[in-house]
Amino acid sequence: MRNDDHEGSVRPTGWRLPLGVIIGAGLVSALLTNAFYGSLPILPWTMIPTLALLALGEGIAAYHTRRRIRRVPGTEPIEALAAARLVALAKASVLLASLAIGIFGGFALTLLDRLHAPAASGDALTAAGTLAAGAFLLAAALFLEYACRVPDDEDSDPSRPV
Repeated sequence: MRNDDHEGSVRPTGWRLPLGVIIGAGLVSALLTNAFYGSLPILPWTMIPTLALLALGEGIAAYHTRRRIRRVPGTEPIEALAAARLVALAKASVLLASLAIGIFGGFALTLLDRLHAPAASGDALTAAGTLAAGAFLLAAALFLEYACRVPDDEDSDPSRPV
């Protein structure tokens, strides 16, 4: 076992994990939707505002956290445990958003050839809206994770504008 300086540290979320989750969930969703669409209930639209409000909250938290970590005048420094909790929230939200994008993206793609039916067109619209809200959440979660990073020494000058 190597003794690494970064042992035990949290690493930034890369692009491979979310992309893999999106593709995997999309394929499974498309296969299941294609096979069982007739017996599935109508998609609930309530996932759209839920994901959108979560994204909005994380975006606001990211903005304020970034200012606090950079010690912008007029802000209180953030406690390390609070920042760690926000990073955990961001990492969980990246996975949730990736799952939502994959599942509802596969669902929407499968329904493209069935849009002539009213139920299918409504489900496709709901799936597309949920996919968009999931993308919004993914962006907000990645921004929150980025906001929790400790700046380099040259970036920590409080007199420098952000």
